[in-house]
Amino acid sequence: MYRRVALIGGGAASAALLQALVERAATQPATLHLDWYADTDQPGRGVAYGIDSPRLLLNVRAASMGMFSGKPQAFLDFARERDPGIAGTDFLPRRLYGDYLQAELARALALAPARGIDVRLRPLPAAAVVPEADGVTVLCGDEQTHADAALLALGTLPPRPLPFVAAEALAQGRYVVDPWAFLARPASGHPPPRRVLVLGLGLTAVDVILELAARWPQTQFIALSRHGHLPEAHRAQAAAPVDDGGALFEALHEAPQVRRWMRQLREAVAASGDWRAVIDGLRPHLQTLWQALPPEERARFLRHARWAWERVRHRMPPQVAEAVAALEGEGRLECLRGRVRAVTAAGDALRVQLSAPAENLRTLEGDLVIQATGLNTDLRQDIGHPLLRQMALNGHLLPDPLGLGVQAEADGRLRHAGGTWPQIYTIGGLLRGTLWESTAMPEIRQHARVLAERILAA
Repeated sequence: MYRRVALIGGGAASAALLQALVERAATQPATLHLDWYADTDQPGRGVAYGIDSPRLLLNVRAASMGMFSGKPQAFLDFARERDPGIAGTDFLPRRLYGDYLQAELARALALAPARGIDVRLRPLPAAAVVPEADGVTVLCGDEQTHADAALLALGTLPPRPLPFVAAEALAQGRYVVDPWAFLARPASGHPPPRRVLVLGLGLTAVDVILELAARWPQTQFIALSRHGHLPEAHRAQAAAPVDDGGALFEALHEAPQVRRWMRQLREAVAASGDWRAVIDGLRPHLQTLWQALPPEERARFLRHARWAWERVRHRMPPQVAEAVAALEGEGRLECLRGRVRAVTAAGDALRVQLSAPAENLRTLEGDLVIQATGLNTDLRQDIGHPLLRQMALNGHLLPDPLGLGVQAEADGRLRHAGGTWPQIYTIGGLLRGTLWESTAMPEIRQHARVLAERILAA
């Protein structure tokens, strides 16, 4: 096994990795020094679970959100200790899941010494990771530490302004690049905006709209996306997947072509009468299917089918869908279809130019524009993360050619120009190009267990 490992990142994936190491070390002798570069005052909680609001809900039912692959209902048990009336089919607040992660992390840290794991928590970012013949060197401040391996659990990249946003619009302070940081700020003494334009119509946009609509009861929201569709909603009652997706998976895997897949999915939905059950049945097989797609088919999927897939794969809880429908019914929310061409300053407001189907260029004005276009995983351009920038500039990692994180093996080992690093692993959002499904807790907890076994047995 490795004797010293650097764990880099302070979010939920890091917490899952630490817990998996403690859990697996119980079954064998272990003497592991773990340097954890958490870079946060709330390690384990992560951005998504850090905002204290009852309106921001998990989009997965409580029974499926446990951190451990062997105890998938652990979160449900945690929630029922606080409210015995909670059901496994409920969609619970993200802040409660953050509480759960931190409770389990505290438990793992307390157990670690007895399991032969010495954890040294460093609330600072790792500035550089340099591969060596016998491990890695990690630079942090004025210190450098040698480790046998490094685990990168960095989440995704800091959001960047979209390329069509003018510099004067950014300078004005009315364009919000990071919606989560904006929601986490304390309320200001300024009057609420009259009109807010939201770029994006995925789950992030929905969360932003609902939270700000509650804070600003008189504000109107206009949400813009290329297709103008909100995410689909979960059913109030959970339904069993169709045939565990087995037969459909075999048919899709046999012919990895996006056009054929779309046709086969339509046929499966027509035969079952429940598209949700069809999609859910494929969940365990999505990583295998993505790896079967040739590069040109992956690019075709991203161009033509990604928006439709994500609408049905990442769904709103029923109560969230009802709240969004209520805003639309009150005239406070309008969803528009079109491609945003420019965001410019217009006096004390911002102006957004939208090219809509069957229309000339349309101009909208808002007091605030919020970028809610989802996760940033594109390492092909200017990289806002210092550690990843250092590793990319030095050739220690390769960007995914489609902008989906890094090039890596299926087990998370990073690739470089000369091959694959045997001692540098990643987990989570940066593996979208390799696995596609890599950001949800069920996939993270399973991958964490695989990495823990490898670290302890290497």
